[in-house]
Amino acid sequence: MNDGGPDHDVLADAKKLQPLLTRLRRSLHRCPELAFHEHQTAGIIIEQLTKRDIPYDYGGEGQGVVGRLNCGDSDAPTIALRAEMDALPGEEHTGLVFSSQNKGRVHACGHDAHMAMLVGAAILLQQQPVAINTLLVFQPAEESGGGSRTVIETGLLDNVRAIFAGHVTHHYSLGEIMLGQGVVTAQSDRFEIRIQGKGGHGARPHEATDAVVIAASLVNTIQTLVAREVDPLHPAVVTIGEVHAGSAANVIAEEAVLSGSIRTTLSATRDRIHHGLQRMVSAFSALHDARVTMQITAGYPPVVNTEAEVELARKAAEQVVGQQGVKIMDYPSMGSEDFSFYLQKMPGCYVRFGARQKDQRFVPLHSPEFDIDEQVLPVGAAFFSQIARQAETLYQHRR
Repeated sequence: MNDGGPDHDVLADAKKLQPLLTRLRRSLHRCPELAFHEHQTAGIIIEQLTKRDIPYDYGGEGQGVVGRLNCGDSDAPTIALRAEMDALPGEEHTGLVFSSQNKGRVHACGHDAHMAMLVGAAILLQQQPVAINTLLVFQPAEESGGGSRTVIETGLLDNVRAIFAGHVTHHYSLGEIMLGQGVVTAQSDRFEIRIQGKGGHGARPHEATDAVVIAASLVNTIQTLVAREVDPLHPAVVTIGEVHAGSAANVIAEEAVLSGSIRTTLSATRDRIHHGLQRMVSAFSALHDARVTMQITAGYPPVVNTEAEVELARKAAEQVVGQQGVKIMDYPSMGSEDFSFYLQKMPGCYVRFGARQKDQRFVPLHSPEFDIDEQVLPVGAAFFSQIARQAETLYQHRR
């Protein structure tokens, strides 16, 4: 395929699956389930695999479903293709006829689409088998809990040569696939700062130590960490996402709690922010004669794509969307992804699928209004199937 244009047979075959993939995606969209509770979701996936005589492993609720497309040669190389099963807490505001039927849960991150794509890829690979083994990894708990580690701990991926995944996004248009070399998502950490002051009457502030005033000042001061202490060329974000304090309008709050996240791509920047936060916490404790403490919890490491697998993914993408549809990431995303834990164990590549028409309104991931153009489903299915075909050439050669 040879001039860098798309292989029309590849996408044409995948487009024949559009009705099936659309129904599957909508079925999954209706029943979103939170991390480690993807029981009904796993059941739908197992039904799809069983219908196609694809053997699988499933350890029960909270575990992944791992299908196996075996080529008949146990010594042949094995790759893995991964999709996430979990949804987000929240309410859906899309107005879709297939909106969430599970109150307080919503597929606002496109995981329903990823699962449909992976089933589509399995069908395409059954229609035209490859001479390598392919694992279909339907993973729990990407949004919280690092469900990738649950899959890794099963040992099912121990002999995998490389792993691949993708994510829908409105940052790119339908018919575009984005990929990047090296670091493509950020390290994420969480922190909680607890301020213990002295409660009192709102009319007599001199008798109290106001935790709300301390919290407000600390929130503003924390913003100087990135603005004034981090090299502007080194990406970093510190966000205070939750503030809890107070019980009544005329009561000076005794306690306040701040919760936030840290996003970095360099370990030196991460260390600087951690130390800066601790320094500020200690200083505010002394300045306001209050007890101010902090706990930092490590989150997901950066996703670091490997060179050979990025090139493999580029070739697969070109066969589906052509050279003009392949977009190269210039800067890492400050989002995080637990796909990073796989890449600490094996090579791999993580891409993004454009999922909106050019004239469609941009809606960010995790928004209660997020939806996709469902024409992206065969694009993703074709891409994953071409990953296996490219891997057949690359890894068989290295055998």
